[in-house]
Amino acid sequence: MARVISIANQKGGVGKTTTAVNLGASLAASEQKTLIIDFDPQANATSSLGFQRDPARKTSYNTIILGDSIERVAIDAKVDSLWLVPSDKNLVGAAVEMVSMDHREYRLKAAIEAVRDSYAYILIDCPPTLDLLTLNALAASDSVLVPIQCEFLAIEGVSELLDTLMRIRRTINSSLAVEGILLTMYDDRTTLSKQVAADLRSFFGGQVFETVIPRNVRLAEAPSHGMPVIFYDIHSKGAESYIQLAKEVIANAQKRVGAGTERTDSGTGAAAAAAGAGSASGAGNARVGAVGGESE
Repeated sequence: MARVISIANQKGGVGKTTTAVNLGASLAASEQKTLIIDFDPQANATSSLGFQRDPARKTSYNTIILGDSIERVAIDAKVDSLWLVPSDKNLVGAAVEMVSMDHREYRLKAAIEAVRDSYAYILIDCPPTLDLLTLNALAASDSVLVPIQCEFLAIEGVSELLDTLMRIRRTINSSLAVEGILLTMYDDRTTLSKQVAADLRSFFGGQVFETVIPRNVRLAEAPSHGMPVIFYDIHSKGAESYIQLAKEVIANAQKRVGAGTERTDSGTGAAAAAAGAGSASGAGNARVGAVGGESE
């Protein structure tokens, strides 16, 4: 049965789509049949995999609003063991249309349940908002992976998200866990990146993935060629990092199966750390001046 992972952060530009596409491709390359659900109206995951806008193509809108099954909507992502539920701009109206629907928070969950046995992993690329689309994604998920850009303002953003996750656990998905916090756009030439990474690991401990995603030109170029970075330049630092992240995600899943439990640090610890992160963000920002004279 598939592990369903939402990739979410209400802050834009932190690497959600990059992570969805490249983690999905790396899992598929590890012979893990994977489905990526593009749940963002911007459809960046769709275009990053080489699919241009096509009004005739069924999308995630058809699944949650019109009731089409994922089997009918999913397309071959042109990578062995990787499939895609594409998106388009019609998804913008879905949140409004769902307001009057019964069980509106669970429409994606119902669609996913029908295909869970067909995949090893299902990754949901969420929009950069905490709206009804993201709520549907989190209600359908076993866990959430949170990409965080290595800057001080990211601490406040993730504390808000984890607070929302706690509310979701109390209301619509009591088993929602934190898959992990992923440090993205890391630049090891700067003291700032190193300090932010150290602070986040101090706040969130074992919830932070060991893998760090660096700033990488090849990683940024790959979407314009319509392919994951492991097929654009497998020797790049970006490709190596996502391959390592896939290994870490698979290893964590195997640990859960062996233990017969979810990660023990899935909820309350995250909220406590988030509260600490929020209160410490002022101190973090005070340090910016001290590290301002760094190489770029």
